[in-house]
Amino acid sequence: MLRDYYGNETSVASQEALDHYDVGVRLFLGAEFGATEAFQSAIQLDDGFALGHVALARSLMMSGQMAQAKAAISHAEGLSLKLDHRQRQHIECFALLFSGLPHKARALVKRHVQDYPRDALVAQLCSNVFGLIGFSGEVGREAELLAYTSALLPHYGDDWWMTSMHALSLCETGQIAESSRLMDQSLALNARNANAAHFKSHAQYEAGETTAGRNYLNNWLTDYDDRGVLHGHLCWHAALWALHDGDEAAMWDAIDTGVGPNAAKGLPINVLTDTAAILYRAELAGVSVAPERWSALSDYATQFFPETGQSFADLHAALAHAMAGNGDQLAHISDTAKGFAGDLVRPAARAWQAIARQDWAGALAELVQVMGSTERLGGSRAQRDLLELTYANVLLKLGQTAEARRSLTTRRPVLIGAAPLAAFHP
Repeated sequence: MLRDYYGNETSVASQEALDHYDVGVRLFLGAEFGATEAFQSAIQLDDGFALGHVALARSLMMSGQMAQAKAAISHAEGLSLKLDHRQRQHIECFALLFSGLPHKARALVKRHVQDYPRDALVAQLCSNVFGLIGFSGEVGREAELLAYTSALLPHYGDDWWMTSMHALSLCETGQIAESSRLMDQSLALNARNANAAHFKSHAQYEAGETTAGRNYLNNWLTDYDDRGVLHGHLCWHAALWALHDGDEAAMWDAIDTGVGPNAAKGLPINVLTDTAAILYRAELAGVSVAPERWSALSDYATQFFPETGQSFADLHAALAHAMAGNGDQLAHISDTAKGFAGDLVRPAARAWQAIARQDWAGALAELVQVMGSTERLGGSRAQRDLLELTYANVLLKLGQTAEARRSLTTRRPVLIGAAPLAAFHP
């Protein structure tokens, strides 16, 4: 039996098919464009290659082609009876994900990697802030993610992908220096690893290195295919850097060429959340945001997230609807929000509504229900700074300047001297 790049025995008819699969895995783990095509080449050479169909399903999922992805995973399930335990369970992990059972998928993945730690595509499901741990909706998910990558790291040696995953875990738990060291190590092994470039931006953000972060990311993006899954989100980081640097023109350019609904080619959840976050953070900084931008984003949220259930998306959809004055859609979220953190989305939605009508006391009453456990909503610390700054801004509007400073100083000290917040300078 042939072995894949990570040493796993794999039922595949030819080395050529396996070579295409390995290329696809490398591109997928590096968030580069071209993984789907590589997996398609693998199964064209061997239609009975079950794990090739699984990988194709996962890649299609990450490009938003859900109907085709579900067909691919169904095909793989039909081939599973002839496979060994590792490969059958590999398929089952993804089948649970595609069946809308993330908690069961997460539990199975964690058991699977205990026996098969180098089954990288399965391990990837629980890595990253957007993985099954990151979107668990549970308190302590950052510590759980660190424990997860810490257990896996010794099995991967100097592998560029796992190094970058562990670096992010360190970053999100405040271990910035070690995170940066590992990120640079990963990029030295694979300079086009978009995950490492992304996480390096996070580390530089956490360290307050605006100029260095901006220069690095802008240079790195010049050679990144805009069809890559992280392109739009990296443009969000570029826009955020520009906002922090006071470069409004560069911020709008990044939004209009890479982040917003008319520019980004990534997943709808990234388009919605990144656009809503940068528009509101711009408003907090005193930048004028045209009402038409909020209206267009509200329409986008209605189109792609008409029902609640993905709490991170629902949080940002509520913001878009509130700023656009779309009361019906906002009420729908505040009344029906469900999912892994629906209990937090509901008061957050009401807070956005109060903010839109400048009811600062009402907004504060809702936000205090959220701020104690914002990590449950998902996203990175940099993304959840949307809420930290919103909370501080509401306190400032109420004349509670000392409390606003205390909140940022104790909760997010990196923001106190650097984050653009116009209310600090009335």
